[in-house]
Amino acid sequence: MNMRKDAEQIMQASLQAVLPDAAVRRALEGFRQPEGRLVLVALGKAAWQMAHAASEALGAAISEGIVITKYGHDMGPILRTTVWQAGHPIPDQNSFDATARAIALVEPLQQQDTVLLLISGGGSALFEKPLCPPNELTDMTDQLMRCGANIVEINTLRKRVSAVKGGRFAQLCAPAHVFSIVLSDIVGDPLDMIASGPAYPDQSTTEQAMAIVEKYDLHLSPTILSLLRQPMPHTLDNVETHITGSVRELCTAAAAQCRALGYDPLILTDSLGCEAREAGSFLGSIAQYHARICTKPCAFIAGGETVVHVTGTGKGGRNQELALSAARGLAGIPNAVLFSVGSDGTDGPTDAAGGIVDGSTLDALHAHGMDIEQILQQNDAYTALDRVGGLIRTGPTGTNVNDVTVLLLQPHP
Repeated sequence: MNMRKDAEQIMQASLQAVLPDAAVRRALEGFRQPEGRLVLVALGKAAWQMAHAASEALGAAISEGIVITKYGHDMGPILRTTVWQAGHPIPDQNSFDATARAIALVEPLQQQDTVLLLISGGGSALFEKPLCPPNELTDMTDQLMRCGANIVEINTLRKRVSAVKGGRFAQLCAPAHVFSIVLSDIVGDPLDMIASGPAYPDQSTTEQAMAIVEKYDLHLSPTILSLLRQPMPHTLDNVETHITGSVRELCTAAAAQCRALGYDPLILTDSLGCEAREAGSFLGSIAQYHARICTKPCAFIAGGETVVHVTGTGKGGRNQELALSAARGLAGIPNAVLFSVGSDGTDGPTDAAGGIVDGSTLDALHAHGMDIEQILQQNDAYTALDRVGGLIRTGPTGTNVNDVTVLLLQPHP
């Protein structure tokens, strides 16, 4: 019995099932080619894969295009399309330059033209024209990430200080029509929050934005505070949106592969959104209980996006922290494995996609003189998991639909 091999197969099958190729082709089945020009704009961590699928489907109908994606996610040339790589999770000069190029492509368009806008998670950082000094935007984003704000809270503020978020990019495209295909990376698929809604009107309020500032005691510049109080677009007449792909599909695919390998799967939730270490602790508790009573192989699946409250100076990501926290509960259970992985292939500012642990992980850490509580306090899950062979490295996957965590249990022999 090789449960880690089972975990690898489940992970690979799940990620393969949510690649956006087929989803983009389905969304394009009802697409009517414009009388005028068709300009492709793809942004986010899955931008290259989505643009490649669109290019294969539409071919020479695309007049010109631009792909803006994360460093390391460029998988090669796409016909009539320029690929830019830029900063994530903090925008950099390439983010600004690529966004300026996208604006230059769409601003001259006329009513008979169409923008094919392909949106995936990560676009909030990759696609940016700030209305404030860039250093002030960087400071605000860093504060939000370090204090444990969730993605909806972060994007509520980010889109209010941007010239291309909260529907403002669609306004720049007018009078051209915008045909938008969205790959969701946020629980509940809120279109105004995915990549901060470049082609969807803002659904948040000024009061909500200011409440986030107060909740996390953010120290923001007068310029940003003024922008947070300004009105946002609430209607758009030139946009048609098709949402495709979600964490629900990721969990369903994981369950199907678990079943194929002989495990009885249970999807606990596709809306996990608590602190990563708390999610790990809870799943560890599930392992302790069911390891005593299970009479057949079983699997517990959770999808979503946890958060990390940064208290230390270590290296890691939410999936690594979740897995490391779960290792405490799995300790001593001989037939238990848990993995947690980001569907885009990246987890925090690291080269890992997530982490994998089993009943021997805690002892292995102790053998290296490492204490889980201290590691979590320092947010240094990467270093610890690397030491005991617990890092998952997939490289860029071409998709981005949140995270999936799978706990596998086998009956005691």
